Amino acid sequence: MKTIPHRTERLHALDSLRAIMMMLGLVLHSVITYIGGEPYRAWPIRDPNNFNSNLEFINSLIHVFRMPIFMVVAGFFAALLFYERGQRKMFKNRMNRILFPFLAFLLILFPLVRGGMNYTIDVFASNPDALSNTKEAFSSFDAFIPTSSVHLWFLYYLILFSVLSFLLGVLFKKLPKISQFINNLFHHIFKNSILRLVVFVSLTVIILICMDRYWVNTSTSLIPDFYTFVFYFFFYMFGWLLFKSKSLLNSFKKQDWLFTLLGVGTFVWYFFTDLSDVDIRIIMFIRSLCCWLLIFGITGLFIRYGSNHSARMRYVSDSSYWVYLLHLPFTIIIPALIVDWNISGTLKFLFVMTSTAIICFVTYHYFVRNTFIGKFLNGRTYPRQISEIRKAHEAAQLRIQLDK
Repeated sequence: MKTIPHRTERLHALDSLRAIMMMLGLVLHSVITYIGGEPYRAWPIRDPNNFNSNLEFINSLIHVFRMPIFMVVAGFFAALLFYERGQRKMFKNRMNRILFPFLAFLLILFPLVRGGMNYTIDVFASNPDALSNTKEAFSSFDAFIPTSSVHLWFLYYLILFSVLSFLLGVLFKKLPKISQFINNLFHHIFKNSILRLVVFVSLTVIILICMDRYWVNTSTSLIPDFYTFVFYFFFYMFGWLLFKSKSLLNSFKKQDWLFTLLGVGTFVWYFFTDLSDVDIRIIMFIRSLCCWLLIFGITGLFIRYGSNHSARMRYVSDSSYWVYLLHLPFTIIIPALIVDWNISGTLKFLFVMTSTAIICFVTYHYFVRNTFIGKFLNGRTYPRQISEIRKAHEAAQLRIQLDK
């Protein structure tokens, strides 16, 4: 991946990777209603008529790598802003792109998510008063005040990470020798694909042992969870340090297919094997190994196949923020509308996912992309036509050539 001395060229692969990881949230929130078994506290709805317990594999596999990869990429781009655009611009950008959307959409989406959950739970319980109960629940103003961060929890933690990484970045700029030592150590470890796997798997296991959990819990509380913070900040800071060694990004491609297949294969074995009598530290190691194999492998695949500009992929990347913000109420309410459909849980999952995606992309195209909402989320508006995206890229490339 080509870079220039003081200004990193647009990293299409990492843009796409971040977008796909974000959009996998739509898959997770569509499938979890149809996995059967006891509902989770964070997701208390389960279709009582149609489910497929094997769908839990999709849910579990995505959970082991999705948010760690997203945090790695988020840390990388935060460091890019900090070191190439300046401290103040980095801080302002993160607040504009994360803090303000978080506050606005939490106020808008919280009542929709809460009301949707209550309605769907009642429908699944065959309560004929589901709609009236939902309306009654919002008879007081207090019901509209957010009491959790719902699916925006990762934005909440990104705000905290942005503030802390900004402060650490300022501090280490005043400690150049220590900063250089850390960067050199990271660079040395990262150069060797096996060494970096061993080191970062080991560090993840140590964090999990300190947490006394085989994996981190998603915390939607408005009071930050210490373990959630530490766990994901570790991946965020990996991405931050990775930016300082961005010359090694192409090394992700060395074992990309091997690591991806090993990661998936190991997780398949782990998921379908009875490990109830195995020491929890072994479980920590297996999940950490799968996580880092998939981080290195999937990132390598995106760098291998997604480093060139694609107008369609750029459109998807631009839309991913809106799609993630909007999707949750639909993945909650649509299952209630199709509860009586006599089809398999797998088909219901696919219907919820597909219909939600269509709603999100259509609303993005006509009401967000070229409007003030798009500017609020992405800092600018974009043309709707794919051909216009391609023309804009070609014009930008021409300007770069003329400047050289």
